[in-house]
Amino acid sequence: MTAVPPTTTTPDWWREAVFYQVYVRSFADGTGDGVGDLAGIRAHLPYLAELGVDALWITPFYPSPMHDHGYDVADPRGVEPVFGDLPGFDALLADAHERGIRVTIDLVPNHSSHDHEWFTEALASPPGSPARARYFFRDGSGPHGDSPPNNWPSVFGGPAWTRVPDGQWYLHLFAPEQPDLDYSNPEVVADLEETLRFWLDRGVDGFRIDVAHGMAKPPGLPDMVPAEDTGLFADDGPGDLRFDQDHVHALHRRVRAVLDQYPDRMAVGEVWVFDDERLSHYLRPDELHLAFNFRLLTAEWGADELRAAVEHSLNTVAPTPAPACWVLSNHDRPRHVTRYGGGEVGTRRARAAALLQLALPGVAYVYNGDELGMPDVDLPDEVLQDPIWERSGHTERGRDGCRVPVPWSGDEPPYGFSSTADTWLPMPPGWGPLTAAAQTGDADSMLSLYREALALRRGPAFRGDGVEWLPAPDGCLAFRRPGGLVCLLNLSPAPVPLPEGQVLLASGPVVDGQVPVDGAVWLSA
Repeated sequence: MTAVPPTTTTPDWWREAVFYQVYVRSFADGTGDGVGDLAGIRAHLPYLAELGVDALWITPFYPSPMHDHGYDVADPRGVEPVFGDLPGFDALLADAHERGIRVTIDLVPNHSSHDHEWFTEALASPPGSPARARYFFRDGSGPHGDSPPNNWPSVFGGPAWTRVPDGQWYLHLFAPEQPDLDYSNPEVVADLEETLRFWLDRGVDGFRIDVAHGMAKPPGLPDMVPAEDTGLFADDGPGDLRFDQDHVHALHRRVRAVLDQYPDRMAVGEVWVFDDERLSHYLRPDELHLAFNFRLLTAEWGADELRAAVEHSLNTVAPTPAPACWVLSNHDRPRHVTRYGGGEVGTRRARAAALLQLALPGVAYVYNGDELGMPDVDLPDEVLQDPIWERSGHTERGRDGCRVPVPWSGDEPPYGFSSTADTWLPMPPGWGPLTAAAQTGDADSMLSLYREALALRRGPAFRGDGVEWLPAPDGCLAFRRPGGLVCLLNLSPAPVPLPEGQVLLASGPVVDGQVPVDGAVWLSA
């Protein structure tokens, strides 16, 4: 079955789109086993259409032993039974397209699962065999090869090498169950292209490329200069040899060459690179259409910090054909309600941040639950599942807190997420007011704010690239879009006067012509 993409949008439909990230396990459970699935997504397409998003990004749903919740892929051209099957995916895709919603899916090319048939074959084959050449198998260092081949750390903690019974070691930048693939091997490149065509032929509208900056390794795999933190989320610069190698761009040109054979398709890269110029290289005309810029996600709540994040993001795309790509939260980082202070303060700031994100030119990604104001959950140790928890020797709690299932209705767990209360991560008490059902009837809710903002975002005031910074009170940000929209964000300790213009939307009550503390307002100039 091949789904037909929507035909009511332009070929570059993605340039100003709002994408909604669906973390499959946590969005909606359609089968009653406590784990979200494709049937749950399909059942909630009316909700997503009413919310007003243009496209979905669905996290991995492929066959996997789930050592990293789907990012350890055993078969990139299938569906994990806990999530559904290929006919179910085709039905979801067709229904989404009928509603005018595009569907993009996660591509995980940097590594495979250790259950992938290639890695099983590699373990059964001798050193130097073609089967091992698809991965990074190396002899160890030291007199007896008892030490790893180099000093690279794993992003998830511990060394980036695991030894196999015959004495060789294999590279895994993440968990040992995620061996890295060697893209200097033409067979590995050809298989990636086959995977791309498999899903494009089914009708998917594009891909989010996981670890897009990590698919190329330096020749010889030399030691790194030791650093205090060489994790995925650090700005380590050129000293971190695991990522952002120059020859990674040849791989993205191969990906783009395949995508260009299919009209209207796109790719966005997960690129944790904080140098504006180096990040812009991923957005050259023959490479990625988009790259996540995580500066807004990592910025502290302050006028100088947020303005710098916006300026760096716009500077990155200025020499490229790509628009900016704005992110506030995702499945790897604490939710912004929590980052901004939690509770009432964090929620108030998250409302204002939503108007900042959605006022900026380019593409916005909304993580499932952002529109409900979901916070992180402080989970008990015994339920934690993220490999970071184990690999760090229980010193880092990992990412489970931002992955708790979405609450849909009711006053008690599982809040309509599933028909069983035994959800894959436990849902806390007291979330009744947070549910989509409770917020739908409340004009002042976070959900209502997102719905109204996304509807307004389609209007003429939001047209044009770039922003013009406007004079603003101390501790505030103000800018104008070419189409006439003015956005003011008040990060000062006191209310500030409302600028001139017609108020289109405010994140909080505007009383006596004053924008409240931690408030944002949209105006039509």
